[in-house]
Amino acid sequence: MKTRLNKTLQVGILASGIIVLSIFTSCNQDNKTPDHGSMNMEKGQTNSAIVHEGMIDLMAIDKNKDGMVYQDMMDWNVISDEPGKCPLCKMELKEVTLDEAKENLIKNDFQVKDN
Repeated sequence: MKTRLNKTLQVGILASGIIVLSIFTSCNQDNKTPDHGSMNMEKGQTNSAIVHEGMIDLMAIDKNKDGMVYQDMMDWNVISDEPGKCPLCKMELKEVTLDEAKENLIKNDFQVKDN
């Protein structure tokens, strides 16, 4: 009787451990930082003219010279002088001042050309 109880207890503990492990594993996968390489993007979108690399010149991006640009709030280096969507994550670009765009870039470790 005691052996049967021990075996039942062991099976219960093992099952509980498996359930807890599967819950933590699935939660961890849901909270990962988005991987743009795995997103379903159309061909050539990652090479878009609004995805900036290296030293970013905000004055050059502001073609109409109104002091405003459109920036993605997740992909900070996606900046345009016109409204639109980010080619990487499909989020709407938000209109910001040049100073706000510069601050966002610097906070997120991008290089910005001083003008």
